[in-house]
Amino acid sequence: MKPPPPPPPLMAGGLEKTIGESLFDTKCLAALSEQTNQTRLSTLIRQYVESAGTMLNDVNLPYESRPTEERRVSVKDSKNVILVAHCATNGVEDKVTVSSGFVLNAKLRGNEDESLVLTCAHTLEEIRQSPILTRQQTGTTSNANWLGGTFIVTANGFYPVKGVVSSLPRSDLVLLSCKLPAGSARALPVSPYPAPSQSRIRAHLVAHQKSSSEAGWGAWLGGTWSKWVDGKVVGYRDFGGREAYPGTYDGLSHMYFMPEPTRGSSGGPIVDEMSGAVVGVVLGVEDGKGWGVPAETIFEMFALPGLASTPS
Repeated sequence: MKPPPPPPPLMAGGLEKTIGESLFDTKCLAALSEQTNQTRLSTLIRQYVESAGTMLNDVNLPYESRPTEERRVSVKDSKNVILVAHCATNGVEDKVTVSSGFVLNAKLRGNEDESLVLTCAHTLEEIRQSPILTRQQTGTTSNANWLGGTFIVTANGFYPVKGVVSSLPRSDLVLLSCKLPAGSARALPVSPYPAPSQSRIRAHLVAHQKSSSEAGWGAWLGGTWSKWVDGKVVGYRDFGGREAYPGTYDGLSHMYFMPEPTRGSSGGPIVDEMSGAVVGVVLGVEDGKGWGVPAETIFEMFALPGLASTPS
C-alpha cells in the first residue's frame, strides 16, 4: 500500500520572497502600511484555526457541472483568477507568501457585498510558522513596528481580507471574505462531480518571470506571468494514499494531473475542458505530476442545496 502523500510542498505553492527581491512584495508591504481597516494577520490565523471543518449552514454553493455558455470559465485570459498575498513586517524583517485563488458563486447572509475567495491553506500555514510571526507572538519583537494582513490582488488593486470563514486544513483549502469592487473577478462555476481519469483539463499556471522557451505566457498581476495550459487528469487517491476511482464509494482526497504546475499556481483552478466548470484546485507537485484536490471537496464548506436555513 502506498503511504499517504505528505503535505503540499511549499515550493510548488507560494511566491516566497523577501522585500527587495520583488516589486510585488514592495507593493504588498506598502498596501499593508496604508490600510487603516486591515484585519490583523494574527486574527486571520486564529479564525483559520477556529473555523477548521466549519460548514456554512446558511450558505449554498450552486452545483454547476454543466454551466451555461455565459458561465463557462474563459481560458482565453486570467482576469477571473486572483492572487492572495499574506504579508508581515516588524520594521526590519519582512515576509510575503502568495497563492492563486478564485471567487465562488456564493454570499454570506448579511454580507452580500463581500466576495468569498477560495485558495490553498499552505501559504497561510507557512507565514504562520515563520520566525517573524513567532517572534511577534512571543513578544520578542516590538509590536509597535509589527504589521500583518492578507490582500486579495486583482487587476484593480489590493483589497484587504475581512476574515476567514471556513477552512479544511487536511485538504489544504481556506475560504476568505473580502469586499471587492464590482467587475474585479467573476465567480467561477464549480462542479461537485470529479472528472474521470484521462479527462482533458485546463490548469492555470503562474510564473515569476516570462519564459524565453515557452510560448503563451502573458503579463499578469503584480509583475507575474500566467497562462492556461492543456492537460489531463491522471488519477485520484484517498487520504490513506490508496488509488481511488470516481463513481465508486472511494474517498477522493487527492487529484493528480498533468502537466506539472509552476511555483505560485497553488490555489488556482483546474477546469474541465468539455464542461468549462472548475473540477479541481492546484496544490503542488508530487513525483513529477500536478497534485490537487477535487472540486467536490469545496462543497464540504457549504450547506447542501435546498438545506440552507431560512430566517425565522
